[in-house]
Amino acid sequence: MAQTGTTAEGEAGEERGLRRSLGFRDLVVYGLLFIAPMAPVGVFGTLDAKSHGAVALVYLIATVAMAFTAFSYAQMVRVVPQAGSVFAYARVGLGGGAGFIAGWMAMLDYVLIPAVAYLFSGIAMEALVPDVSRWVWTALAVVITTALNLWGVRAAARVGFLVLALEIVVLLVFVASAIVVLARDGAERGWLSPLSGDGTQGAFALSAVVGAVSVAVLSYLGFDAIASFAEEVTGGSAKVARALLFCLALAGVLFVAQTYLAALLEPVSSARLAADPVKQGSAFYDAVDASVGGWLHDLVAVSKAIGAAFAALAGQAAAGRLLFAMGRDRRLPGALSRTNGGVPRLALLVAAVITLVAAVWAARRDDGLDQLVSVVDVGALTAFTLLHASVVGWFAVRRAGGPVSWWRHVLVPVLGAAITVAVIVEASGTAQVVGAIWLAVGLVVLAAQSRGRRRTADTPG
Repeated sequence: MAQTGTTAEGEAGEERGLRRSLGFRDLVVYGLLFIAPMAPVGVFGTLDAKSHGAVALVYLIATVAMAFTAFSYAQMVRVVPQAGSVFAYARVGLGGGAGFIAGWMAMLDYVLIPAVAYLFSGIAMEALVPDVSRWVWTALAVVITTALNLWGVRAAARVGFLVLALEIVVLLVFVASAIVVLARDGAERGWLSPLSGDGTQGAFALSAVVGAVSVAVLSYLGFDAIASFAEEVTGGSAKVARALLFCLALAGVLFVAQTYLAALLEPVSSARLAADPVKQGSAFYDAVDASVGGWLHDLVAVSKAIGAAFAALAGQAAAGRLLFAMGRDRRLPGALSRTNGGVPRLALLVAAVITLVAAVWAARRDDGLDQLVSVVDVGALTAFTLLHASVVGWFAVRRAGGPVSWWRHVLVPVLGAAITVAVIVEASGTAQVVGAIWLAVGLVVLAAQSRGRRRTADTPG
């Protein structure tokens, strides 16, 4: 395994360890912050149209689908309780080359998802204060959250907990308000329609639901960031595994509950939403505005603005740990593995600069959000596929983890890989092209590193 303390090659005097200070609650906070408790708000209308109104069923199935990935993470974090998560897992399960590619593809996700979140925050703030350009708000959000991350993982977790509590309170206000309206005025659609479809696009179609699931799983991207903090948790890797599974289950409950209630309040049929894509982006807000009132609309919008910035904070922290781990293994410049006070500050700053450039570039373009959103998923899903392969490689092929459990070490990861590959196939053409280019660049870098290591090994003395 890679060292967690100092390296041996003339750098023994430099601090390279991460400080153990996180508990179970902190891990769950980071996971939920990255996911965002009200993540379905932005894609509710799209999923409602795609699924023919069965949007709650979509999230129920998506939660089960992502549980396969969470289970594989839980298996490997016990084997390799290190920062870098999927990079470290693929390295031990499949070999150094596969580990690099897994980390390389995850890097695309960890850098761009925070950029998207920062841009969401900038857009929301521009709507509240239109005299200030969105790119200024976006850059300000990057600076504030980067400062918190540099302060330390524990301090960032404490502030993040307050923000997460605010988001949960807003979600509970929505749930309570929706229940009051439904009890007083009744539902706009049938009570079972969020699970069976509203019937305006014909009979229930499983293919339509499955197609929507391929989009809904993107709402869960980020829960895996919990595994990046394995070297900073107190109490062992079992706590990380429990936090991963708990975070996914809790997110699933929140997603199903809010989309079920929103679908009942939605006055526009799924057929009309499908015929008018422009209405899909604001469908959740429109339903809240029409049924409860503009005050809740504004409250949800403000919560999303703040929550998006802190979702980016969690993503940036995970990106920093990934760069730290790859630097420590000499797959990226070794300077990235330096820490100060137990914080990988250089790795965090590099991640912040890359994210800042991507977010501000997108904020200054009319189509910037579409450009970023179209490519954020392929990197994570490719890394997830290699994660599942790592479980099979470590436990079933190498048999390095003791007796083989064919359902835990073969069936679950194979099914999980099939799901992630299917979602990649359903991704947009732009996402597939960008993912392929990023993969090709990674393979070139890997080949150059391999040649360099061979020359070093062949050098006498």
